[in-house]
Amino acid sequence: MTQITKVGILGSGIMGAGLAEVAARAGFDVVVRSRSQKTADAMIATIDKGFAKAIERGKATEEERQAVLGRISATDHLGALADCDLVIESVVEDLEVKKALFAELEQIVKPSGIIATNTSTLPVVELAMQTQRPDKVCGIHFFNPAPAMKLVEVIRPLTASDETIATAMAFATSCGKDAVEVKDRAGFIVNALLFPYLNNAVRMWEQGTASIESIDTAMKGGCNFPMGPFALLDLVGLDTSLAIIRTLHADSGNPADAPADTLVRLVDEGHLGRKTKRGFFTY
Repeated sequence: MTQITKVGILGSGIMGAGLAEVAARAGFDVVVRSRSQKTADAMIATIDKGFAKAIERGKATEEERQAVLGRISATDHLGALADCDLVIESVVEDLEVKKALFAELEQIVKPSGIIATNTSTLPVVELAMQTQRPDKVCGIHFFNPAPAMKLVEVIRPLTASDETIATAMAFATSCGKDAVEVKDRAGFIVNALLFPYLNNAVRMWEQGTASIESIDTAMKGGCNFPMGPFALLDLVGLDTSLAIIRTLHADSGNPADAPADTLVRLVDEGHLGRKTKRGFFTY
């Protein structure tokens, strides 16, 4: 397997910050690249703020805080990722954006470096084919929030080598995660099962079977889920959910997998869930 000591993270949003924290806690040196130094620095401030709260609750120590933050550097320069052994991109869930980014990374990251994507749905093989090292490209899908969620899906495109997948699995395990290997298909394991369920919940409400509140209550009480489908859609983000459902629909070609009309309408109106204070619920 490839020896991983330095990890690059592309993207300074919530997921980027979570990935940086997870890798640094596991002892890796981490470089986070954002499009501006301001947003890169803000990401580190977010991690620091999370540590402050954890220290108040007795869940972390000042020594841990200093050690983790000491392993993370932030930059707006893509070239800072050149000597990383593993680079994980976690930018916007748009295939064309990611393809352009992988073509650029191919020119920057050292030839032995593995380039991975944190995509939750998109075809990893199409990203691999933007590089001259398709054998060193895979998916490493962490779930949000990355520090708390135990599962990581390691996605094997047809082009990936056994060594790359073994290295990715070992990296996820060293981060304290439960790693599962999955073939490169739309939605992988979790989203391929989860989002049809969420979409069908919206259809059930549209058909008048029950109210939004009743459906959420039923799924929590009847299936012991921590939250109902509508609360989960709002948490994930209706725009993100719609993009995933559209990808699954394009892959299956089944009209029954098409996005529910209400979900499309809410996104068109800019009601995206918790992040805009309004989705299926108002916050």
